[in-house]
Parts: sequence; C-alpha cells; structure tokens
Amino acid sequence: MAKEAAVMLLALFLPLLVTAEAHLLQDQPTAAVGHAASAPTHLHFYFHDTVSGKSPTAVRVVSPPPTGSSSSSSPSPQPTFFGAVTVMDDPLTEGPEPGSAAVGRAQGLYMGSDQAKIGFLQAMNLVFTAGPHNGSTLALLGRNCPLDSVRELPVVGGTGKFRFARGYALLRTHWLDLRTGDATVEYDVYVMH
Repeated sequence: MAKEAAVMLLALFLPLLVTAEAHLLQDQPTAAVGHAASAPTHLHFYFHDTVSGKSPTAVRVVSPPPTGSSSSSSPSPQPTFFGAVTVMDDPLTEGPEPGSAAVGRAQGLYMGSDQAKIGFLQAMNLVFTAGPHNGSTLALLGRNCPLDSVRELPVVGGTGKFRFARGYALLRTHWLDLRTGDATVEYDVYVMH
C-alpha cells in the first residue's frame, strides 16, 4: 500500500517539477540558445560625417524652426539645431583619413534635442562590411553633444556575431569644420556579446 502511494505521489509531482524547470529555462534565453558569456570586444574606427559638397553622407531632412526675429526682418536659425533631423549613411574606416580601409557604415539619424546647447539624440546601426565582424551590426542609441571632448553612447543590441550585444561607445571628435559641419569622429566601442 505504501509503495502504491509513493508511486501515485511521484506521478502527481513529476509533471509539476518538469513544468517548473521548463519555466526556469525560458527565463534564461542565452542558455536556451547556447550562447555563453564572452569577454568584451574592443572595436576602434573612425566615423566620417559629410554634410557638405556634391556627395554628402548625411542629409538634413527637417530644418530647425526659426527662433524669432533678429535685428533683421527675417527670423534667425536655431543656434542649437533644436528640431533638426539628419539622416546618415556615413563611412567607418580604420584610420582618420577618409581614404583609409573601410570597416563599415553608420546608418541612422540624429536630431537636435537640446535647447540649451548643441546636443543630438543619435540612433544608428553600425553595419560592418569588412574584417572579422563582416555581416554583423551593432545598434547604438543615446545623447551625443559633439562639442564635448568625450561622449558616451550605449550599445543596445546587435545582430550576427553581436547578437545579444550590450556595451558602450566612447566618441571623440578628431576633426570638425565649423563652417560646413563636416566631421571625423573617433569611436572606441566596448561590447559584450
């Protein structure tokens, strides 16, 4: 009789135990798909944002609204670019020279989102087209104040070799033409994937 009760009890609780284990595995997606934590990857490259000339790589699609009347009869442009939206498909290269070896493209947009200083909300995919990360992407989203000496943007995701990516990018302006707005920016990206 005791043996039959034990078998009956086991038959009732075994499905509950299996169900509980299945729920635990669902809460750990990296374990479920076979991805183990890895050491951080450091990427270093240069971003070339060209808004002037015959072949710009960044195009303003929305201009900032005027700020009101200046001493002349026409309104003055917004000095912080608040409200401006620019779409980009900028080259990424190994070195600061535009002709150095290509590693990919920065595709996305930046919009003026600060009324007090030049500050952008930047949303972009770093699309790698050469080297060991060819075919993979990283997604960055964050605040970029280009006149600050160092800016930090979070890495919020990725594809390919960067699936489940998280990390950050440090941006430093290498060169900026204040007259045209063209710039070369050094990127140091630290990513866990």
